[in-house]
Amino acid sequence: MKNLSSAEIRQMFLDFFKSKGHSIEPSASLVPIDDPTLLWINSGVATVKKYFDGSVVPDNPRIANAQKSIRTNDIENVGLTARHQTMFEMLGNFSIGDYFKEEAIHFAWEFLTSSDWIGFDPKRLYVTVYPKDEEAKRIWQEEIGLSSDHIVEIEDNFWDIGAGPSGPDTEIFYDRGQKFNNLAEDDPENYAGGENERYLEIWNLVFSEFNHKPENTYEPLPSKNIDTGMGLERIVSVIQDTPTNYETDLFMPIIEEIEKISGQVKYGQKQETDVSFRVIADHIRALAFAIADGALPSNEGRGYVLRRLLRRADMHGQKLHINQAFLYQLVATVGKIMNSYYPEVLQQQAFVEKVIKSEEERFYETINEGMAILDQLLAKEKNEQTKMISGSDIFKLYDTYGFPVELTEEIAEESGFGVDHTGFEREMEAQRQRARNARSKEQSMKLQSSLLTQIDVDSEYVGYSTLETKSTLALLLQNDKFVDDVNDGQAEVIFSQTPFYAEMGGQVADTGVIFNQTGEICATVRDVQKAPKGQYLHQIEVKKDLQKGQEYTLQVDKDRHNRIIKNHTATHLLHKALKEVLGSQSNQAGSLVAPDHLRFDFTHFGQITAEELQEMEKIVNEKIWQALPVTTIETDIDTAKNMGAMALFGEKYGHEVRVVNIADWSIELCGGNHVKNTEDIGIFKIVSEAGIGAGTRRIDAVTSKEAYQQFKEQENELAKAAEILKLPRISEVVAKTEQLQEQLQQMQKENEKLSSKMANQQADNVFKDIKYAGNLSYIAAQVNVKDMNQLRQLADQWKQQNISDVLVLATESNGKANLLTAVSKETIAKGIKAGDLIKAIAPKVSGGGGGRPDMAQAGGKNPDGISQALEEAGRWLEKDLF
Repeated sequence: MKNLSSAEIRQMFLDFFKSKGHSIEPSASLVPIDDPTLLWINSGVATVKKYFDGSVVPDNPRIANAQKSIRTNDIENVGLTARHQTMFEMLGNFSIGDYFKEEAIHFAWEFLTSSDWIGFDPKRLYVTVYPKDEEAKRIWQEEIGLSSDHIVEIEDNFWDIGAGPSGPDTEIFYDRGQKFNNLAEDDPENYAGGENERYLEIWNLVFSEFNHKPENTYEPLPSKNIDTGMGLERIVSVIQDTPTNYETDLFMPIIEEIEKISGQVKYGQKQETDVSFRVIADHIRALAFAIADGALPSNEGRGYVLRRLLRRADMHGQKLHINQAFLYQLVATVGKIMNSYYPEVLQQQAFVEKVIKSEEERFYETINEGMAILDQLLAKEKNEQTKMISGSDIFKLYDTYGFPVELTEEIAEESGFGVDHTGFEREMEAQRQRARNARSKEQSMKLQSSLLTQIDVDSEYVGYSTLETKSTLALLLQNDKFVDDVNDGQAEVIFSQTPFYAEMGGQVADTGVIFNQTGEICATVRDVQKAPKGQYLHQIEVKKDLQKGQEYTLQVDKDRHNRIIKNHTATHLLHKALKEVLGSQSNQAGSLVAPDHLRFDFTHFGQITAEELQEMEKIVNEKIWQALPVTTIETDIDTAKNMGAMALFGEKYGHEVRVVNIADWSIELCGGNHVKNTEDIGIFKIVSEAGIGAGTRRIDAVTSKEAYQQFKEQENELAKAAEILKLPRISEVVAKTEQLQEQLQQMQKENEKLSSKMANQQADNVFKDIKYAGNLSYIAAQVNVKDMNQLRQLADQWKQQNISDVLVLATESNGKANLLTAVSKETIAKGIKAGDLIKAIAPKVSGGGGGRPDMAQAGGKNPDGISQALEEAGRWLEKDLF
């Protein structure tokens, strides 16, 4: 067997399939760009679904890739098993209606056994097949030459997601030898395909040939496809002959770096700490790549996944005697390991480290909160003498604060408590079921749209140079059928050439009209979309008869188009200004270029200040006023990159691209329409800015006419304010507002003084009414103050004057009840605590609360129960004493 590094194996796979006529697609971002059914890109096939479902027809039906992927549905097994990872690489080759079983099997066998490639000993390879797939079995036996004892029939060898494309598969296993045999020779699982460590699955070839119908029938697909997947980590572990994936060159440099940071624990000493090393090494890979791809930790969605991974890794760090933020120090090592194929981690190293370090520091603050909650739980259970931490409480600590169950168990046992494992597992299963239900509502792959993929007519876009042209009607679609003519209703049409822009790249489609040869409007164009093979598919409202093969005049709505292109060029200016103000790590995450506004989504870690927004707006307007020329050229992708052209995050580009250059200040790859000079935009105004998700923010802006209207509306609002303030000029509004604000603050201070004076006067009366519960003195009274803050002021006076042992005060404010309890130090020593007392009386006002032993407070929505609460305080004190 050859001695190969992981980078060499990855490249060898891609080189092999390139030699077999496959186009190599680069790895896509882990964050799905245009697939709402996925939280993460979770497989190699996820990025080529658009070809399988027919929404896009590939230039080459043979495709191969190395795709980074994330799966977190079984996170608890990471580190415990030999080959379970959250982030992994899937090597895959795909055929979109081209070759099928015979070629796929021969390709796999050649790559694995040829001395020019991997060079495995054929005797160590076994395969599994679907029992009814006689063709695959025949190919393995008759063409490849595998003996029958190396072919295992397994009923589960059928890939099926419940609806859509499905079919049998064949899996390839490698016999690692007797030294990896963890089972007895006669164990029923001791075979290729069984649950054992000796026979390791390295490649799965899926033959997608059926459409699984909703009525649970299987129909042959019009176009059969090949979908294969080989886990890079697994094949590397076989070639490098390691016990698990973690001893390979993909993980060991990370583990060695963790050893240095720990300074106390070494990998390979004992199973418990080895698990922690593996968890950290796995999780930091997923974190570094996901953050580099634009995801950020948060409390929801994929951001929650990252936060959970980070906290889990940090908790395992504590088991290695690492008690401070450290994960960020591993980013460089992760980047260096993967840099030959994935340069993005090192390119964004500083940003990734900043995000991880900040999140770690937050977690160490949060962990103290979790410890405090656990302490409260232990105190509560001790008081109630249950000696058991409930499953729901364990789950809350685990789910909200990132506490591993074993840590809760360890602390609980040290305090003499047990933990409800059954209840915890019940909560976990409920969470898993919620996730399964959410996933089941989404269908991850559709059936091919054979009608649109059959379209072969040519369609040329001429809208870069003209907004009106004569063109032949090449294709007519109505009611999902090809027709020769239409005379009313809605239809879809393709012309030999068109000036109408199809919606893409954030720019909305053009609209307009279609004239017949007599000059009559025969249709209006409502929308334009790209067909799977790239033609311009016009969605029209038919007014008069249209016939296939006839010539028509196509006219774009010029005014609407011009408003769109002003906003599109302004989007490019904003993108560049944003990077100058916020930094190069902020990337475009989506956009909308419409006639009346533009929307720009971007990644950013943190808030945007008003000053930063003003600076962006200023830069864009300065570039407009400088009347910069906007030029567009067509060139190849390599030349464009050498020019410094900025590619949009997550977009795929062909060999030939368009480059939009604004005076060498902003250079972007873009297929959209633009003004000839920035002065055509007129003016630019940011309307709003807000966060729309974890690490993603949105700017809405307007230009030209809409920007003027925005300024006019603001001027009118100022004029109304000036009128209300009885000012002659709107320029005086700010000074007058500041003056009124100062007066208001002065009045509020005077009001506070009066309120405090009234509270003090009430205190004189309230503090005289002392009651007794045995030898214990207490005051329980309702007072007329405005809020809880003034109740605390009264409690401070009571404490300074040492008037009684216990104080209970209540007030009604804004239709709600506020309660406060206070207890002297001497009385606390007798076992009476303010927090216990407040919990006893708060239900009377339909509320709840808590606090320290010396002072506690509560709120309730039933102020009518205040008198009952005060009476209950006396009863509780009597009961507690006796």
